[in-house]
Amino acid sequence: MATTLTTPLAQRWNALLTLLQGIAEEHPDALLASSMGVEDTLLIHALMQLPRRLGVFMLDTGRLHKETLAMVGTIEQRYGITVQVLHPEPEAVRHYVQTHGLNAFYESVELRKLCCDIRKVQPLRRVLAGHSAWITGQRREQSATRAELPEAQWDEAFGLHKYNPLASWHTDEVWAVVRALGIPYNPLHDRGYASIGCECCTRAIRPGEDIRAGRWWWEQRNNAECGLHTTVNTASHLEPSDPTPAA
Repeated sequence: MATTLTTPLAQRWNALLTLLQGIAEEHPDALLASSMGVEDTLLIHALMQLPRRLGVFMLDTGRLHKETLAMVGTIEQRYGITVQVLHPEPEAVRHYVQTHGLNAFYESVELRKLCCDIRKVQPLRRVLAGHSAWITGQRREQSATRAELPEAQWDEAFGLHKYNPLASWHTDEVWAVVRALGIPYNPLHDRGYASIGCECCTRAIRPGEDIRAGRWWWEQRNNAECGLHTTVNTASHLEPSDPTPAA
């Protein structure tokens, strides 16, 4: 633990390390999903402090900012790890573009969700197959759809355990730790991007706006999820009666 952390932040940090250590012991095959947002780089830094290192992956949709893509190399060089980068199936992308248009996601929620499914959900399903747990950087403060987010849940959509260790963290706590420990972060944050996503679907937010207001800003706010997190409000600390991972 760095000595630059204040006592409350040091307690937060140590509790996070303890939580992640418990996850690593129970699920040595757990994977951390990273969008290369600040929450994710904080979690990567935390995982690197553990005796057992867990895998890290990122979904490259083909529409990400160059700054986000550059973060992969920054993280790999800083921590000496390899970030697993997943891509959508080229044929599925081609079919979507030929049928609907490159930017058809602006036309309807249905077409946007179909694009997200092809570029994000399907690759996520592939990378999670056969694993018992995954870890995310989601926080309750990020949006109304995540207000009841638990730290641990059973992910019905993908058939495995899901952990959100930063669920109760506030934005100022995240940034205070990142700055105190010198954790690398996506430079888009310095340009007002509170949430990191595809370049075509993400904008900088204005003062006072919801943290995720820059995501799919042309839609109603109750649609502001891409399909990766379909059970964000379902708390479950126990396995279901038949916890068979989905194929």
